[in-house]
Order: sequence, then C-alpha cells, then structure tokens
Amino acid sequence: MRFYLFLIVFFAVCNTIAAQEDFLAKQYFDDGDFEKAVVFYEKLTKKNPRRTDYLQGLVACYQQLERYEDAKHFLKERLEDKNAHPTLLVELGYNFTLQDSTIQANTYFDKALDIITENPNYGYALGYQFQKYSLLDNAISAYQKAMELNPKADYSFQLARIYGEQGNVDKMYRSYLNLMQNGRTSKSNILRSIDAFVTADPESYNNVTLKTILLENVQKNPDVIWNELLSWLFVQQQQYSSAFRQEKAIYKRMEDGNTLRLENLGKLALEENETDIARDIFEYIVKESNNMVTVLDAELNLIDIDLLDANKNELETIQKKYEVLIETNGYKTQTLQLQVAYANFLTFRKDDPEPAINLLKNSLELPLNQRGMAYIKLALGDILVYNRRFNEALIYFSQVQQKLKNDILGQNARYKVAETSFYKGDFEWALTQLKVLRGSTSQLIANDAMQLSLLISDNSLEDSTQTALKKYARADFLAYQNKTQEAVEALEDILQNHKGEKIEDEALLKQAQLFESQKKYEAAELNYIKIIEFYGSGILADDAYFALGELYRKILDQPDRAKAQYEKIIYNYQDSYYFPQARKNFRMLRGDVVN
Repeated sequence: MRFYLFLIVFFAVCNTIAAQEDFLAKQYFDDGDFEKAVVFYEKLTKKNPRRTDYLQGLVACYQQLERYEDAKHFLKERLEDKNAHPTLLVELGYNFTLQDSTIQANTYFDKALDIITENPNYGYALGYQFQKYSLLDNAISAYQKAMELNPKADYSFQLARIYGEQGNVDKMYRSYLNLMQNGRTSKSNILRSIDAFVTADPESYNNVTLKTILLENVQKNPDVIWNELLSWLFVQQQQYSSAFRQEKAIYKRMEDGNTLRLENLGKLALEENETDIARDIFEYIVKESNNMVTVLDAELNLIDIDLLDANKNELETIQKKYEVLIETNGYKTQTLQLQVAYANFLTFRKDDPEPAINLLKNSLELPLNQRGMAYIKLALGDILVYNRRFNEALIYFSQVQQKLKNDILGQNARYKVAETSFYKGDFEWALTQLKVLRGSTSQLIANDAMQLSLLISDNSLEDSTQTALKKYARADFLAYQNKTQEAVEALEDILQNHKGEKIEDEALLKQAQLFESQKKYEAAELNYIKIIEFYGSGILADDAYFALGELYRKILDQPDRAKAQYEKIIYNYQDSYYFPQARKNFRMLRGDVVN
C-alpha cells in the first residue's frame, strides 16, 4: 500500500515539474529571453521526443540565437528516426534559408515535395508548414500536387488565401468565388476572407478587379449570388444607389417577396445621411410589398426622414400622415410601432404629451405578450418623464425591470430608472442602479451607465451641495425635452460660473452635442477641442476625439483631420468603447488593404 502511495506521489511531482518547465519555456520564449528558454526546451525534447511543439520551440530558440548548426544537427538526428515526420524537412530547409544557403534549402524543400508523391496525405501538413514560413510558391506546389494525386483532397481555400498573401488578388477572388459557387464554402466565409482586400475607394485596384470579375460572372451565369456580392461591394464603397439597383434585381427574383435586404439597406443609407436614396428605397418597399407590417415600417421610416429637417409649420402635415396611417392600420398588437412612433411625435416634436399618454395607456389594454407590454411601458415611461411625472414613470420602468431582469429590455429599464432619478436630483438612488448596470450584456448600456455613474460620483465628492451637478441635471433634462436652446444656455451658465470644476468637461461635451443638433458645427468643434486641450487626461477625452472625428468625416468633409482624431484613439485609448469603430473608420479613410 505504501509503495502504491509512493508511486502516486512520485508521478504527481514529476507531472508538476514537467508543467513548470513547459510554462517557463514558453514564458521565456515569449519574453524574448531565448538563452533561458533553450535550456528548458532541450530538457523537454529529451523527455518528450514526440512532442512537435517542443521540437519547434527548441529549433526556434536555436535560430533566434543564430545557433544554426545546433538546429541542423538536431533536425538531422530526428530525421533519422523511423517515424520522422516529413515536415522536419521543411524545418531543416528553412534553417538553411536563414543562412542564405538557398541551394541546400531547396534540396530539402524538394525532398519534402517528393514525399507527397509517395503519400498525398502529407499534402496539407507540408503545405501548411511552407505557408507558416511564407514559402508560398512551395506551399502552392504542395497543395496542388496533393490535389492532383488525391481527387478527394481539396485545398482550394488554402490556395486562395496564399494568392491573397502573394498580392495576386485576381486569382484570389476567382478562387474564393469558385469555392462559393461550387458549394464548398458559404458566402459569409467568402465575405470575411475578401473584406480585408476591399476599401471604400471604388477606384482602387482591388475594388475594380472584384467588380470586373462579378460582372463577368453575371453575364456568364445570371445567379442571384452575383447580385448579392455586387450589392455588398457597392455598400463597402458607400455607393448606396448602385447597391439599391442590385437589391431591386434580387427582390424581383425572390419568390417569397422578402424585403428584409431592402429594409436593411434603407436603414444603412439613413444612418449614413444618404436620405435621398433611403427615401427611394422605403418608397419602393411601400409600393412593392404585400406585407402590412413591412409597409407600415417603411412608411414610418419615410416620416422619420421628413422629420429630419421639418420646421414647425411642416409638423401639421406630418401629423396628418400619422393620422392616415392610424386610420388605415388601426390600434392593434400588430401596429405597436405606429402607436409608439405617433406618441413620441406628439410628445417630443409637438410638445403635447397628454394625448400621447392616453394613447399608450389604451395600448396597454391590448392582448400583449410580455415583450410587447414592456415595449409600450418603456415608451410610456419616457413620455411621463418628459411630462415631469417622474414617480409614475419610475413605476412603469420598475415593472419592466422586474419582469425581464436578464433581458436587454430589463437592463434598459434599469438605466431609465437611474436616468429618471438623476433628473429628479435623487443622485444616490441613480448611483445604486448604475453600479449594477456596469456589467450589462449591452456594451452601449454599460458604457452609458459608467459615464453617468462617474459624472455623479466625481461631482458629488468635490461639491457636497451638488450645486453644479443639479444644474447639469436640469440642462440634461431640458435637452431630453428637446428644449435645445434652453439646454445650451443652462450649460453655458455652468461653464461661466463653475470654471475649473470637474463638471466643466461634461458641460462642454453635452453642449457640443446640442450645437451639432442645431447645425452649429463650428461651435461644436470648438467645444470638442477645448475638452482635448484642457481635459486631455480626463475620462471624456476619447469621447471628444471620436465626436470630432465623426464631425470632420460626416459633416465638414475633412477626411485628413478626421483620420488624425481616430488615430489618437487607436494609439492612446485601446480600452475605449469607441476603439473598434475608430480603427475601422481610420482604415477606411486611409484606404487600407489589410492582409
């Protein structure tokens, strides 16, 4: 019994030591301390001669230390083993390339390729090993040879990727598209693969090449997939009118009359301020679709476009459009989006919340499921907040929060509880709700919760009376009520009378956003610049950089200045919420093709 216990302890200790050596070897290698790493890899390869990762680690250490002879002797010794893997030939050949011994390197590369003739099953492993060391011509030879000898083997995807690495985009595109056409990979996989080669510039070589190939395919084989890919390409190039032509062709060939692709294109065009083409798309959907809900959504989008630049005189005409829609579609569970849209219009554009409140309370009497009920209650709560009926609004928000705790609607409701409490001046309760939301599954909600939480806590510590914070809450509420000029003036009061206090950067940012809504772009730009200059180390610096970048890119048409703002985020704010979008916009403006 003692003997068995001894064996158990002995093997446990041995395993622990081996695990430590493995960890240290990798750690030293990653740190670039190859002198120490090589000691551990030498031990590990002796104890585990069949572990390829240890073998490759040791060879890599030798090569980093320029101990090429040691690497050569080690690899040759392993090649003498009865079951030596042929990838060792590639390793040995690569070792010679590092010494500029091209002839000797090619000797071993050729030996590796000859083995495929004997056993085509080694094609993938050898091709991958060649590819790993950027020996792309050899990799192509390995894959092609294996496919010739074994018709069941298919390395077309690997070959397409190599063509891209070589810069042969024409061949790469054709290879990927053949794979898709033959059903060997999905469209989504293909788009992920070629996305890195396409830019926003329609005149770039890569874009022109892809467009030419797709048009060739349309003429040879009028498959709807080519229209879909052309539409995708035009969207990348922000040519929404051209994308719309392709989407119309796709829609006409679809038997089920599904307009989802058209709807998505219309919403995307609207997001990018391409309102004319967005209007054309939604008008087309209204004309073509037989689905009541789809048509209603399109008509509501058309009204949203009308509202973008509507003055007070035009609001009466827009209200009549809503009334016609209600008369046509009625109040029912299938038209909740219409009821909410009309209620929001009455409240936030017409400043007439009472009929909106009555409308949504009547909507609650409809036979709604849980999510439909939550949707109406959240909208009703928003309008009650507008009407300063805070406590009543909090009841509805809390009901949604309790019913859908782990749902995004429940998290949104909790944020609205915090926001409403903030408007009321109940900062302590707002903070309690916001702390929970920092872990929200929605990054947007989590980010908003973090911002509001820091605003409250930072400005409560400095000023126990919370005077400036109360002023900011009032200004924020005025902005919520669409009383934009009053909100701007309230924020100006903070900027004039609370200079140097922590709330100043918050006031500058909020005021800049309101200036943008008023189309006072120079004033907004100045505010963003002030935040960067005077609060560059503060928590709102990345917000200012991103907002300024968007202003230069979307409104002021100054791409170089926009690029500079995004670059600041990329290099200085990697943990920022805006980092992914900033990087994407930067690359788009620079016209990157990332392999």
